[in-house]
Amino acid sequence: MEPDLFTAAAEERQEKDPAGSPLAVRMRPRTLDEVVGQQHLLKPGSPLRRLVGEGVGGPAGPSSVILWGPPGTGKTTLAYVVSKATNKRFVELSAITAGVKEVRAVIDGARRATGGYGKETVLFLDEIHRFSKAQQDSLLPAVENRWVTLIAATTENPYFSVISPLLSRSLLLTLEPLTDDDVRGLLRRALGDERGLKGAVTLPEDTEDHFLRIAGGDARRALTALEAAAGAALDKGETEISLTTLEEVVDRAAVKYDRDGDQHYDVASALIKSIRGSDVDAALHYLARMIEAGEDPRFIARRLMISASEDIGLADPNALPIAVAAAQAVAMIGFPEAALTLSHATIALALAPKSNAATLAIGAAREDVRGGLAGSVPPHLRDGHYKGAAKLGHAQGYVYPHDLAEGIAEQQYAPDALKDREYYTPTRHGAEARYADAVEWTRKRLGRKRS
Repeated sequence: MEPDLFTAAAEERQEKDPAGSPLAVRMRPRTLDEVVGQQHLLKPGSPLRRLVGEGVGGPAGPSSVILWGPPGTGKTTLAYVVSKATNKRFVELSAITAGVKEVRAVIDGARRATGGYGKETVLFLDEIHRFSKAQQDSLLPAVENRWVTLIAATTENPYFSVISPLLSRSLLLTLEPLTDDDVRGLLRRALGDERGLKGAVTLPEDTEDHFLRIAGGDARRALTALEAAAGAALDKGETEISLTTLEEVVDRAAVKYDRDGDQHYDVASALIKSIRGSDVDAALHYLARMIEAGEDPRFIARRLMISASEDIGLADPNALPIAVAAAQAVAMIGFPEAALTLSHATIALALAPKSNAATLAIGAAREDVRGGLAGSVPPHLRDGHYKGAAKLGHAQGYVYPHDLAEGIAEQQYAPDALKDREYYTPTRHGAEARYADAVEWTRKRLGRKRS
């Protein structure tokens, strides 16, 4: 059976027997107005609304759309809504299991449907980043000739994972992780909606909060857990989903952690102090607590970047690049995979040699500035590139270090009041030992007196 016909048949069965479909499928929005989150894509006059025919002039826009975002943020939903709103056949393929043969079968079926029935086709291709260049090339004729409306989804950066010809012919839409309020609204809708649980069960506040932690911004995960927990509660003869029932169903304990309260700051503080103390095991424990409680991975990444400079500094110059790379990776991939990146960075920082010399240095320098210890910039360091600067004595007598064999000129750089001030006191820990030698050598060459 051709994959497009199979998908159409499956969709027809779903509409005839919605009760037999998973809750996440039954609660799939039917219009853009029912979509949860992604408000930046759903404004009046947005390309997405124009694609479904809203606004002046009816349907308009490209025949290819790429949806980039984390799992469970509505990529499949948006494709389905577009097909419904435009009365087009909806065909779904996954790049994990499909190949060029399946793609061509869908395209051939779409051409026949357009010619025979006058009904166009939306081809939703999930995980397009898993397609090779040759496989993606096979989509180009259908896109260029508008045989299908291609809506491709990816969790990877499309600038790295989608071929340029396809990317240039596509409208790229970036989806954001759902907020807690988005997921909460979705849960409450599913509890009472006729397509959902029809009020058969209720959620107390503590259970609802745990659902949000489990979901991690993933709507599909939230609804799947809700369906399982509701079934378990009803099997027990209960009409309320207790926290205990939810924990049993998802096999995940409710971590005592308030992202807006003391636990948020206490656990974050314990993570950083464990890294500072080089206890890698304790650091991983606190990291795990934050992850399991649904903490924003970007918050964790920011704390690691601060730690890299505050507590490690030049004792390991690679610490900050590792932390920054982790933050960039986290922003691109999100949970659950971001847990691996955060673990990588946490272990590296915990085991790195430690130095707070950079922290103390800028602290001491700022304290002097706040205390009024500043003074004028020495005349030979002032800007001499404008007319009249020479008459003022600016830049006169400046020695260009690159003209000297050692690359260091014995001249004053700091204001008079600070000329013998020393802020940076490097340790002999790790790589900072070589900076300690360099500081001692350069200060002597500069003719500095010890303070």
